[in-house]
Amino acid sequence: MDRVPVPANYALGPGDELLIRAWGKIDLECHVVVDRNGQVFLPKVGTVSVAGLRYEQLEGYLHSAIGALYKDFELNVTMGQLRSIQIFVLGSARQPGAYTVSSLSTLVDALFASGGPSGTGTMRHIQLRRGDRMITEFDIYELLRKGDKSNDLQLLPGDVIYIPSIGPQVAMVGSINEPGIYELKDTTTIDSALKDAGGLTNLATADRVLLERIENHRRRRVDEFALDASGLRRVLDDGDLLRIFPISSQFENAVTLRGPKQGRYAWHEGMRVSDLIPSRDSLIGNEHWNQQNHLAAATRADLNGHSHSNAHGDSHAEPNPDSHVDMMTDIAESSAEINWDYAAIERLDGHDLSTRLIAFNLGSALDHPASSDNPALEAGDVVTVFARKDLPLPLEKHAAFVQVGGEVNAPGVYPVNPGDTLRDVVRRAGGLTPHSYLYASQLTRVSTRVAQEQQLKLSIARIQNELVSRFVSAPSGSPANPLGQEAQLGSQQAAIAELLSVHPTGRVVLDMSPEAHTINDIPDIVLEDGDSYYVPLKLSTIEVAGAVYNENAFRYQKKKKLSTYLEDAGGPTRQADARRIFLIRADGSVISRQSRSSPWRGRFEGLSLLPGDAIVVPTKLKLPGGFARQLSFLTQILSQAALTGGVLSAVQ
Repeated sequence: MDRVPVPANYALGPGDELLIRAWGKIDLECHVVVDRNGQVFLPKVGTVSVAGLRYEQLEGYLHSAIGALYKDFELNVTMGQLRSIQIFVLGSARQPGAYTVSSLSTLVDALFASGGPSGTGTMRHIQLRRGDRMITEFDIYELLRKGDKSNDLQLLPGDVIYIPSIGPQVAMVGSINEPGIYELKDTTTIDSALKDAGGLTNLATADRVLLERIENHRRRRVDEFALDASGLRRVLDDGDLLRIFPISSQFENAVTLRGPKQGRYAWHEGMRVSDLIPSRDSLIGNEHWNQQNHLAAATRADLNGHSHSNAHGDSHAEPNPDSHVDMMTDIAESSAEINWDYAAIERLDGHDLSTRLIAFNLGSALDHPASSDNPALEAGDVVTVFARKDLPLPLEKHAAFVQVGGEVNAPGVYPVNPGDTLRDVVRRAGGLTPHSYLYASQLTRVSTRVAQEQQLKLSIARIQNELVSRFVSAPSGSPANPLGQEAQLGSQQAAIAELLSVHPTGRVVLDMSPEAHTINDIPDIVLEDGDSYYVPLKLSTIEVAGAVYNENAFRYQKKKKLSTYLEDAGGPTRQADARRIFLIRADGSVISRQSRSSPWRGRFEGLSLLPGDAIVVPTKLKLPGGFARQLSFLTQILSQAALTGGVLSAVQ
């Protein structure tokens, strides 16, 4: 309040500071304070009484007082520091008591300073008392709702602001802009009460409101009526509850399309499905085109990045399984495939409120509007068009895609028909190049990957259960070093946990001859949607990995045996589990040392290798018997995940 302009009607009193300047026949500049007697002392003039003067009267009054002694001068009078006054806030206030406030403060200023009415105090009948008289009654609702503070008066020393207890109240709930509990004032109608609550929302119905009332503190009653002119004139009583209901969410003249390009559409008499869906193309919504645009932008970004990172391009690079999954997923998501043979209308029966389902042939309805497959629609119908992700289509009508890459003349993604085989799609891709290595070709399949993931989880779970069971059932004190037993358990669990991080690729072992080199040598396997086939270059190395002294890739030599490659790698280390060495063939099959332990099957070390084979020497680890039983399956899964790092990190 220190820098608030002084109003013209401000009454001067003891403690107010005056800044007085005079020039001309008298030169005067002074700061004076009104004393307790209401006087100020002016040098060269004397004592002047100013108490009770309004600020607008002050300059003229002092000019006259000085003019009695001096002539021909100019005078300027302003207010300096204003006096403080003490007032009282009593009754049902949040913080009742005595307050020292600026002499410019008003009733509203004091209410803010004291926190206003308490939860039991009125907001509509706040009294300003001066002496034995009530000067004004203030309604906070008028200030909050209308910005009206015409009854807000300036305070004087000793004023009392009294807040009586709260008056009658009503509650208004439902479709109101500001539902809540409101205090009544005098005779209040529903119309005026709704204005205090901000009025009705756009969704409120005027056809039906509910008024709950307590009569004579004895019983409750409910009254239902329309919010028309008569209803708005109804008077509310203390304790009333007014409930405003929303209008029905039902659209009386609309039908809903669910599926591609779904939305709500206006219904008219005689409307049929072909009116709602005028053509097949009309079912292709913005989502499909946005997906297409996204793919185009992503392709440009990939091409730009590839051209910057590798200006020549590497036509013989290994396949990236992640890019294959992304491509096939994008193709599936961007496909506008719709079930044209089946669509349905959901209709609410107005008699028993049950839902009827009316099936029809969507393609026939659009192609032959005069047919019985083009049913008439009623208001409120929901027409559902099913897409590929909603209802699986029959094999004959299902759009399937496979990816072919590597050493074929026209790599790419090809649509396949029911019964198409791997040979068929390789022919469609232009056949094999002279550099193809069919024996090491890879066919990956989504359904196989899912089955492998489930089997891997089950196998690892069985191993974990057996491992924990053996540790718990071990006799107490039987091991010489119980801490060593716990460390062994921890290392075993860490090895098993590493297996969980390996993701199967879903590779299908094709069991081709190492000499295979023509399309006729490819197995005549029927393709599935999402299959991917990759034909690598002729390989020229043998990998030796795991617990050996020199992990490396060695040049393939035709007559060189497995044992010789192990010797080239320095042989197994002390930590190697020599009994569980296994060979990963280039075609994805696995041969373990245990499987060659019988004399009539030949020695494991004497196996002849093929280009692209990998020898894996696992680390010696005391695993439960369940691991040994599952090793054949696990090693095959791991080998298909990776021929080096993925396998080694899992089995070591």
